[in-house]
Amino acid sequence: MQAGPSIPFQPASRLPDSAFEILAPEGRELRLFSACVEQLATGLQWAEGPVWFGDGRYLLWSDIPNDRILRWDDCSGQVSVFRQPAGNANGHARDAQGRLVSCEHLGRRVTRTELDGRITVLADRFSEKPLNSPNDITCAPDGSIWFTDPEFGISGDWEGAPAQREQPHGVYRIDPVNGELQRVIADLAGPNGLAFTPEGRLLVVESRAQPHRLIWSYAVDGASVSDKHLLIDAEGPGAFDGIAVDTAGRLWCGFGGGGQPGVDPALLDGVRVYSPQGQLLAHIHLPERCANLCFGGAKNNRLFMASSHSLYALYVNARGAVR
Repeated sequence: MQAGPSIPFQPASRLPDSAFEILAPEGRELRLFSACVEQLATGLQWAEGPVWFGDGRYLLWSDIPNDRILRWDDCSGQVSVFRQPAGNANGHARDAQGRLVSCEHLGRRVTRTELDGRITVLADRFSEKPLNSPNDITCAPDGSIWFTDPEFGISGDWEGAPAQREQPHGVYRIDPVNGELQRVIADLAGPNGLAFTPEGRLLVVESRAQPHRLIWSYAVDGASVSDKHLLIDAEGPGAFDGIAVDTAGRLWCGFGGGGQPGVDPALLDGVRVYSPQGQLLAHIHLPERCANLCFGGAKNNRLFMASSHSLYALYVNARGAVR
């Protein structure tokens, strides 16, 4: 089986862990004095899409080029293959019934894994044309499923298969009652990570706009979005990816360098934390670029970070917003 590089990692020997950099006074309360970044797994090609299953005390996440979904067990610390092949799965979430819902690049579709293991296709076409490559996914309080659909998975063989784009880049909603697919946003360049604020009234979406990477917020009313607002501008060479939201509405954003000449990726790779108003509060430095992240653990205060070739974790003084 093809494997990726194993990244050497040494946990912090001094406390507090200097990897958690405070960038504003409000960020100080998020760092736990005796908590350190841990490397839970390494040797992947491109890690993405972590999702926590508290009822089983395990985490699932994707290794897209290796076409597998991996499972990390909280009790034993063991890593195993949950599914392979996996349709070059990327983002994952849990629906209102606790079932796994996944974005698959290869089949250009969104699927649901039933409780008996069967796979149901929730969406693969819109207006009689195939989707591009569903990327990241989240669930709204009303039970609807929202996902982004850029073209990353059809741009080559690495994370899917080459194909012609037949849809604009978009954000979609799957109705919780009738399963109807609706394109709710069609004016973003490369929509990627997305998340709802705790009360579900705002949707935040990351966009690969140029020259800067942006995070937009939208007011949500059922299947309608309005009041598009630029919440965060990366304002530099770094790029956002996946987004997790805590119970206070803070945004925890996967972040990393884009390979720009003269830019040290060590200053950019990791997780950036923002207030609900978009103020930069902290940066968690990692040895690799963080693609996506989620909260989990027994108290929902452990941040799991899928980062290039590895999976990292850190206990923080915040709890993830429960869906």
